[in-house]
Amino acid sequence: MLTLYNDKHSEKEDRWITIGQALNNQILVVVHTFRKIKGREFVRIISARKATKNEIKQYFERSG
Repeated sequence: MLTLYNDKHSEKEDRWITIGQALNNQILVVVHTFRKIKGREFVRIISARKATKNEIKQYFERSG
């Protein structure tokens, strides 16, 4: 799994991009943020999709 801070889209809230491999070996991209509600922290998923060819390449290069 590879997680990167998304400074391009973090004006209003901190956003993160996680690229990882599903159980079926498909590479997925999830954009998410963290929210605190009543003292507990939750992950809020903004989007989830299949990775592009460029993202797949980046995943394998950086997660080594």
